[in-house]
Amino acid sequence: MTITVHLPGEFSVYQFFKDGSNERVRQFVPADEAVKAAHHYCNSVGARLGTTVRVIITDGGDCCCFEWLHGQGVVFPSREAPKS
Repeated sequence: MTITVHLPGEFSVYQFFKDGSNERVRQFVPADEAVKAAHHYCNSVGARLGTTVRVIITDGGDCCCFEWLHGQGVVFPSREAPKS
């Protein structure tokens, strides 16, 4: 049995394709590396052609902290100011 411990500040990046499949492109990397990777995949040839349809960053607890969708751009976090 293998136990994996996720340290705070570890992020993973995934890209999703038009056919419904996905690929983890980074796993357990620091925030700056995750953001650079997400930027790359959001601006890749596949993203421009529409074969890459979604890119996300998840934290160590597997919560989504960033989401980009083809044709919409960044949808999470939203650009709107938080409502109090």
